[in-house]
Amino acid sequence: MVRMSGLSNATGLRILIAIGVPRQREAGAAGVVLKHAHELERRGHSVVCWFLEDVLAKPVKWRRFQDLQFAVTVAMRVLKDTEQFDVVNIHAPWGCAYGLWRKLARPVGAPAYVMTMQGSEDRFVQAMRIEHRRGRAPNFGPKNRLWHRLYHQTMYDFSIKTADYGAVANREGWIHSELKYRREPGRIWFVPNGTEERFFLKREYPDRPDVRLLYVGTWLDRKGVYYLAEALRIVAGKLPSVRLTVAGCLLPEEEIRKSFAPTTQDRLTVVPFVTRDEMPSVYASHDVFVFPSLVEGMPLTLLEAMASAMPVVTTETSGMADVVEHGVNGLLVPPADSERLADAVEQVCLSTDLRKQLGQAAQTTMRSYTWERVTEKLEKVLSLAALNGRT
Repeated sequence: MVRMSGLSNATGLRILIAIGVPRQREAGAAGVVLKHAHELERRGHSVVCWFLEDVLAKPVKWRRFQDLQFAVTVAMRVLKDTEQFDVVNIHAPWGCAYGLWRKLARPVGAPAYVMTMQGSEDRFVQAMRIEHRRGRAPNFGPKNRLWHRLYHQTMYDFSIKTADYGAVANREGWIHSELKYRREPGRIWFVPNGTEERFFLKREYPDRPDVRLLYVGTWLDRKGVYYLAEALRIVAGKLPSVRLTVAGCLLPEEEIRKSFAPTTQDRLTVVPFVTRDEMPSVYASHDVFVFPSLVEGMPLTLLEAMASAMPVVTTETSGMADVVEHGVNGLLVPPADSERLADAVEQVCLSTDLRKQLGQAAQTTMRSYTWERVTEKLEKVLSLAALNGRT
């Protein structure tokens, strides 16, 4: 029985959140699930989280079909006992099997299905197709794109089409999902990611030439890492004291250094892995956050850097454009443009006043993106689904 005390103040929901990634606080998507679960429980709900290892205890025989096997197993486990949850929140693309099963078989009493998605898969395909033409996405050639269309994109299609409600972490993905899949308004919501209170740091803005740049994230072509390396080469030729730290890249230091020009090697520090507890001190010890990603949902590291009052330089696309207003709380540049990225980095490095202005405004903006505030929106979506979606 769903216990409701008003649509916007639901209490006592039994919620499943499922996502086909390992349970790891340092990872973006897993971190989002854990923070939402914590806040939902704090608001009086019962939350169960299923990660990859909770559903698939043993490695699958055919690794390329792991996502599908996870999706099917989640569906079977939920439908085995339809009374254990009031609503299931399955991240795309892993909700495809449960959503399709509910639509076709209409099992009696099956809990409502809410889809969560970080961004637009179509944006990813477009960005990586362009990068492949430039020789910068070797793993996204014609065969890979065909496989992606037939397998991954199909799973996303069914995840979105069959959901009772949806939550998407950036506005572009939210609007695109409504239009592409002809979902009526009010079924898919914009629910941004959030940041923790511990990242709201008190920051000084010293006037010094040795500005310390920071990039945090996995080292992937879609993150714009080629453009980051090129931008550092350009900036290093003009500002001899600037340094860059690459943190949380999850690759050996020697692999990262291969991407950078010989003239910048002495400006580069690589920290392959950083724990969540170490991240506030990492932000505090750097001056400017540089995030040149080509396609994202809403990156947690960007939100954390802004909360720590760091001035940010990032790309005008995806979830970055949802939170950064150019010249107000950060600087936006076109994606895949090394020279414009370098110009913006140089501009913020040369002006202490600009760093202070952008950083303080960024921190103020992030007060609207705490996990407490954004989870309240997710709670409303889950409540609507629980009220209207059970078969």
